[in-house]
Amino acid sequence: MRLFSKYSICVKAMMFVAALLPLACSKSGGGTNNSGTDTVIVTPPKAFDINSINDTYADVSPFANYLQWGSYNVHDPSIKKFGDYYYCYSTDAGYGIDVRLGLQIRKSKDLVQWQFVGWVFNTLPPKGSDYIKQQGGTPNNSLWAPYVMKVGSEYRLYYSLSSATARLSVIGLATATTPEGPWTEKGTVVVSTNNAVRQTNAIDPTVIVTPAGEHWMYYGSAWDGIYVLKLDPTTGLAGNNGDIGVRVANRGFTGGKYNGNIEGAEIIYNPDQKKYYLFIAYDWLETKYNVRVGKGDSPQGPFYDFNGVDINTDVDHTPMIVAPYQFSGHGGWQGTSHCTVFDDGSGNYYIGHQGRPGIAKYYMDLHVRKLFWTKDGWPIASPERYAWEDNSIVAKDSLAGNWEQIILGYRVVPGYADEQTSPDFQVSQSLTIGTNGTLNGDAASTWTYTAPWLEMHWSNGYTDKVFVQKGRDWENKKSTIIFSGLNNAGTAIWGKKK
Repeated sequence: MRLFSKYSICVKAMMFVAALLPLACSKSGGGTNNSGTDTVIVTPPKAFDINSINDTYADVSPFANYLQWGSYNVHDPSIKKFGDYYYCYSTDAGYGIDVRLGLQIRKSKDLVQWQFVGWVFNTLPPKGSDYIKQQGGTPNNSLWAPYVMKVGSEYRLYYSLSSATARLSVIGLATATTPEGPWTEKGTVVVSTNNAVRQTNAIDPTVIVTPAGEHWMYYGSAWDGIYVLKLDPTTGLAGNNGDIGVRVANRGFTGGKYNGNIEGAEIIYNPDQKKYYLFIAYDWLETKYNVRVGKGDSPQGPFYDFNGVDINTDVDHTPMIVAPYQFSGHGGWQGTSHCTVFDDGSGNYYIGHQGRPGIAKYYMDLHVRKLFWTKDGWPIASPERYAWEDNSIVAKDSLAGNWEQIILGYRVVPGYADEQTSPDFQVSQSLTIGTNGTLNGDAASTWTYTAPWLEMHWSNGYTDKVFVQKGRDWENKKSTIIFSGLNNAGTAIWGKKK
């Protein structure tokens, strides 16, 4: 029998109780009620300077400053490009404020400077709310983890609404004729209840449209893993009313207890690779939160990990492509998951997620990174956030010198918030790339470079194959050279030149 800690009973529902409510200011401190009817004096955004993007943002956190939030107060983002803008939709979350419900909307032309637009809803969507009430529950006064897409001329937004009752949750659909709304609720797509037999949890939706035009939704958090459900392309609702789909992803156990949470799925199809990629969040959202990925030939799975194992088996899976990390001279970033993966329409891919500064974990910043693909078809994420970097090839003679390298290792800590109190930062270590072709002065460890791929052959038998690019050193606010890739064991390797 599977045993669960108390945090597995309501993982997402604990989010605002365990994380946000202890930090909330009084209502007189700039908050608003959920109807959005409070009168506040709104402070307009300032002129943009990339060096003004800070890890913490207490100065702009009050609700009156929401137009200045930019990339701040972002949790569970969903980003898509519509026209000239990238739009970001995200969970009702904020640092030190009474959170206004409705799902936040932002937009950007460059993925760096974000403009706050507003909210999807002014009240809880009635169809989703009514379902929870009909089941004897009380809906949470917040909405989570939206997913947005465009079908023809219609914009579709899937929302998550949960309750204090374990697994009593709803994924619903709203539509609009513009990405900024107004939005009209269409109905519920999939629901879940506190049922000992069907232990699904209807939150965290993501949708793929196949080349053949089929629509598939993936969802789930904790309990029984990630499910896939076929949708009706015309309505955007479930193809068969009442269908919950089938499970496609799970994770491992230690001593009868889950190794941690599994949630926040994101699905894409890469036409160049001719593969479906299922990205998944592991572990507790404030600390060890990290991104795993599996790939497959069908939207229904199976999806396989780096070692060729079906990710629906009860083990933890690799590769882990983003995880809490710490470069020298910085407090580090934790909670780096529940990702959104998207492209710019020209074949360039990006991954976005929340990042929580190690010095103050209740701040939530939007991180957007470039995503690349290894020669054998695995996605790899840049070690640094995107910042308009130069895409020109890095010359070989620019590589020699002193670097910081991060090996994205992992330590299993079974459980949830009570157990996973440490972010387990993957900390940088020194790397010297020698002009004589050696690594760290070891004649038995060598490197070769065929732009843009650097191969580092270590004397211990590991080989790192990493993609080299120009990028921004966010920790030191300067330009540098960075790399990202996997070694022959499927472990992600990050680097930044000093």
